[in-house]
Amino acid sequence: MAGVFHLRSPERTRDTPPSHMKPRITLAEAALPEGGSLVLQEHDGRKFLLIHGQQICGPATRAVEEELARLACAPFRPARQPKLWFAGLGLGHSLAAAAAELKQKKATFIVAEPLAAMPEWHREHLPDSPLHHESRVVFENDCSPASLLRHAGTLHAVLLHLDASPSGPGNRPWVEDRRWLAAAYEALQPGGLLAIGGSRPPANLTRRLQRSGFEVAEFTVPAAPNARKSRLLPIWLARKSRGSH
Repeated sequence: MAGVFHLRSPERTRDTPPSHMKPRITLAEAALPEGGSLVLQEHDGRKFLLIHGQQICGPATRAVEEELARLACAPFRPARQPKLWFAGLGLGHSLAAAAAELKQKKATFIVAEPLAAMPEWHREHLPDSPLHHESRVVFENDCSPASLLRHAGTLHAVLLHLDASPSGPGNRPWVEDRRWLAAAYEALQPGGLLAIGGSRPPANLTRRLQRSGFEVAEFTVPAAPNARKSRLLPIWLARKSRGSH
């Protein structure tokens, strides 16, 4: 009589527990000015930023953050001294993608990061961060309209992610503040771009951008580019007319 064989899955060693059993490790935590705290966590080798336990930045936002930077940089590859302004550092996804797109030695990447500890988190906990090798980064501590207006007429692009970037007053996205949109418009050179990404489209954003004087194009990018089916995430490119002064 033929024998009966019972096939068993290979046993996991104690050093390689299943992904869902691996602990979430809190690497760093800091209080936020508006209340609550920002937490940097690691799980199964992946890093996340969370506020009130809700992920705002991590693998789920990476694809749109990188595509946002590529689209924003594309028109300025020939520029001798491109100057970009980022609303927040996050996990550095947009910054790294922009630095890879724009190789010019005289490019400047201004990161408006209100949390003073964030660059240190990158240097201590994020070995792939562009801060380890990128000398063209300049930090500011403010994402407000006043910060943007200090660069009036000089920026090639302003980049903001609706989830990963610092919030404005009342914990609302800066793009809901008409003064901020007006300041972004003034800060850009003619032909410059305000590039916005997010996990979901806020109401009336395109109309709001148009009322602020921008010419607006909308794009989508898969949240998981290698997946067979993936949710599409929105990107807006708002261009300042070349006839503007």
